[in-house]
Amino acid sequence: MHTQVAVIGGTGFYQMDGLADLEEITLDTPFGSPSDSIVIGTLSGRRVAFLARHGRGHRFSPSQINVRANIYALKQLGVEWVLSVSAVGSLRPEIRPRDFVIPDQLYDHTKTRQNTFFDGGLVAHVGLAEPFCPTLRELLYTGAVQAGVTVHRGGTYLCMEGPQFSTKAESNVYRTLGFSVIGMTVAPEAKLAREAEMCYASIACSTDYDCWHPEHETVTVEMIFQNLLANVGLAKRVIQTVIPALPAERTCGCGTALAKAIVTHRAAIADETIKRLGPIVGKYLQCST
Repeated sequence: MHTQVAVIGGTGFYQMDGLADLEEITLDTPFGSPSDSIVIGTLSGRRVAFLARHGRGHRFSPSQINVRANIYALKQLGVEWVLSVSAVGSLRPEIRPRDFVIPDQLYDHTKTRQNTFFDGGLVAHVGLAEPFCPTLRELLYTGAVQAGVTVHRGGTYLCMEGPQFSTKAESNVYRTLGFSVIGMTVAPEAKLAREAEMCYASIACSTDYDCWHPEHETVTVEMIFQNLLANVGLAKRVIQTVIPALPAERTCGCGTALAKAIVTHRAAIADETIKRLGPIVGKYLQCST
């Protein structure tokens, strides 16, 4: 089964509208089970995989999401393009609730998450200077404009650990450092997608002003979900616009991120390790037996 495109839905985004010829598959990975079964369908003539990041019904908090299993499972399906949707708080006055941001930078402020596939017997150092695929970023921005969304091109996504929201002191420090939006899920998703040589970019959907804005009430779950419902419908419209515009072949560097990143000598890598990471490293490393 080969599916080039995947959508990872965030809070409130538990299904992808418009998919035809649906099938639902359950995959296992060397890193455990993904957040949920993966729904595959046809949209604009392309097979698209949809995965609910938190599980349907929102069963997993941000730090409990098995991101390695999620990305690995999508890699098993042959996914090359990953469109991520997530709710964020705005750290800039010009990014209003219900605005969208297509970030071009990421600051990982998480503390407890597994952020690499290469954690035993095989070492690789991929480049992350540009953590989001530039081709996919531009397609998402153009798609948002076409969908009539107020969208901001570029910005830095600060990924915090959660699940608690920020203190005012933290929020003001983040603003001083120049971050644009704050969320809880894009790291390590973007890092693992790069290791898996996938094109990854995010639609960051603003739901609130975190807690820094003196004229807006402090963020609450109720506030987030009111704006979230509006954002989810718009995000689906953006995705439906972008998927038909995805190139048949990739020309960015995401698809060769591992080409010069593996530093462990082949003689020191066990066949078992290569088999474990087969979908990710198979084009570079083969078992000796």
